[in-house]
Amino acid sequence: MAYTTINKSTSFFDTLLYTGDGSATQSISGLNFQPDFTWIKSRVATHDHYSFDAVRTNKKGLEPSDTSAERTPTLGSFDNDGFTFASTDGFYNANGDTYASWNWKAGTTGSGTTTGSGTGKAYSYSVNTTSGFSIIKYVGNGSSGHTIPHHLGAVPQIVLVKCLDQTYNWCMYNKHYGNGKALYLNDNTIGATSTGFWNDTHSTSSVFTLGNDNATNQNDQNYIAYVWTEKVGYSKFGKYVGNSSTDGIFIYTGFKPTFFLVKNISTTGKYWLMFDNKRDVDNPVGQRLYPAVGDVEATGNENDFLSNGIKLLTTGDFYNASGSDYIYMAFGQSLVGSNNVPCIAR
Repeated sequence: MAYTTINKSTSFFDTLLYTGDGSATQSISGLNFQPDFTWIKSRVATHDHYSFDAVRTNKKGLEPSDTSAERTPTLGSFDNDGFTFASTDGFYNANGDTYASWNWKAGTTGSGTTTGSGTGKAYSYSVNTTSGFSIIKYVGNGSSGHTIPHHLGAVPQIVLVKCLDQTYNWCMYNKHYGNGKALYLNDNTIGATSTGFWNDTHSTSSVFTLGNDNATNQNDQNYIAYVWTEKVGYSKFGKYVGNSSTDGIFIYTGFKPTFFLVKNISTTGKYWLMFDNKRDVDNPVGQRLYPAVGDVEATGNENDFLSNGIKLLTTGDFYNASGSDYIYMAFGQSLVGSNNVPCIAR
């Protein structure tokens, strides 16, 4: 069994479903924490994904499924148990439409000057070392070897970067994909190979390193980075090989999953897929959304969320083609926490 100091995962991450009312001031509540990063998608309308974070104090939105710079509409506030809108928009609050939101807690804030090669630039951050998540807003300097402190005190497996000022891709560093490559959250390719993203350098327990690509480090441009490191019994960021069977592979996480993001990294044209335990409260888990596009929710018998991992149930090549490599990101509830409370299987 996996032991963890995180006895209640919903104190740090949770999915919240809601229905839009078309008003400019609707409050969405139901979380056990004040979120610092909220990612929203309409389940029934073709709109881009939309996200907000607390480090960007202007509360402007970003579109994970698009290359656009930050834009309005803005968020009104992050609240003790959710968030409040400042305007109405089909991206997140059309009257009668249903939405899914995925929410992460960071919390401890600070600021400083970036390190490494080139001119040091200002950065600010919010971090939660218990759950292994930080948000960093930084200014690029255009120099390969520019390093950005992430304040996690542990080596990150995932760094997701978006330029706030320009129409560049969302670039993902993934430890299991390599430090000379970047996956793009906003498209269905297998990303790109270049020293310009991460300077062919793996992240360390203190910093992640940038090359000179404009998407991650253009001089005097503003960027936001979302950074995760694994925490036993709460989060898992891994890689697996598909077997093209309805009796698919079992992905051991060491906890009961509540969120699963997966991507085929062998074949271009394959969607990212998102699943959670709120849109599917029972197995099989098949209601899926696509981070790279604004498509409405689709469904199928895709996988089971079990007490200690994920069992694949389909031959689909989006996440189970024979011999294809996949990367994934999962969060969930520990089997046994430091208080020895067991997790109940589904």
